[in-house]
Amino acid sequence: MKPKYEITPEKLREEFFEVYGTGESPRLFASPARINIIGEHIDYNGGKVFPAAIDRYLYVAIRKRSDSKIIYNDLFFDGTYTFDINDNFKFDKTNDYANFLNGILSCMKKQGYSFDSGFEVLIASNVPSAGGISSSSALECGFAWAVNETFNFGISRKDIALMGQQSEHEFMNVNCGIMDQYIIATARADTAELLDCANITHEYVPLLLGDYRFIVMNTKKQRKLADSKYNERRSQCETGLTMLQSAGHNIPNLCSMTPDQFEEWGSAITDPVIYKRVRHCVTEMDRVLRAVDALKANDLVSLGKLLYASHDSLKNDYEVTGIELDTLVEAAGKQKGCLGARMTGAGFGGCAIAFVHKDEVQNFIKNVQDEYTKKIGYPGDFFACGAGQGVKEL
Repeated sequence: MKPKYEITPEKLREEFFEVYGTGESPRLFASPARINIIGEHIDYNGGKVFPAAIDRYLYVAIRKRSDSKIIYNDLFFDGTYTFDINDNFKFDKTNDYANFLNGILSCMKKQGYSFDSGFEVLIASNVPSAGGISSSSALECGFAWAVNETFNFGISRKDIALMGQQSEHEFMNVNCGIMDQYIIATARADTAELLDCANITHEYVPLLLGDYRFIVMNTKKQRKLADSKYNERRSQCETGLTMLQSAGHNIPNLCSMTPDQFEEWGSAITDPVIYKRVRHCVTEMDRVLRAVDALKANDLVSLGKLLYASHDSLKNDYEVTGIELDTLVEAAGKQKGCLGARMTGAGFGGCAIAFVHKDEVQNFIKNVQDEYTKKIGYPGDFFACGAGQGVKEL
């Protein structure tokens, strides 16, 4: 991996000509990272989640070729990957990030889209990789939109998101939900999305933060546990749903239960661990709806309290946080100007977010960094951000 620096679209265009030679100018596309404001680990339980795109972008420069060759390069990752558009693409570990791109092409070809030429691509990202703010989905959706526009396929934003998920399931063999690809493909500036994962519909909600900013706090921890524990949690939720259905409660998924119904029916779940997992899903769904109401009412204080409550539930009932994320959230809660904080993403490392007054951002970052480094033994990574826009051509 090469040393990273802040990339601009202009710099990427210059570097494209360095890599591929002069000629027709490449088309440039931007694809955002995302945060999930609230609604964690309920996307696969029929819940509604509340993500927003942020103004940190991965960039894709693309230019058609006169032959059928495909060439991928990344400014910050070593290696040139060369294929042919007529290849029957297969996952190969040695292809590294190129697998995400080939997975998209594989889905496009399966759906009947045909290519009249090859193309060359240069990628560069200002999104931290493996940081829990969806760098991989930014790559998938940014590349898919760039190819869609370059070849005039006319694929909708929603279908770009579904294609990203299909690629993960069928090509990458990762059983992910739809949230990450969906928000990255469909986001609008200065909004969050209330996304119903059961029927794949969404509502835009104004995200007018006033004097407040989101701070992304990256633990910088390698998340070795995340995948295996993710699958374990999914299985536990399925067990809980089966127990409730077997007791005669006709519910399609855990998040269709209200807190009052769970209070009444929860005794059907005889395993205390499964009970806690289900309780998280039900209470988190309730917090999402209350967070949307708070934002619509411009009640940022209530939103902040819901963030803390979400983290507590993820820590105690769902047990997916860990000392690094807990340290960040606890340190954030002590700082002046911080209304709320919680882990975001799968957990066991990755990122947390905090909601902080703009005048306190620098002090907040310094103080939380100091406390985190002292307790964990190495520094985290922090940046402030606002709401961003979904994939777009520049």
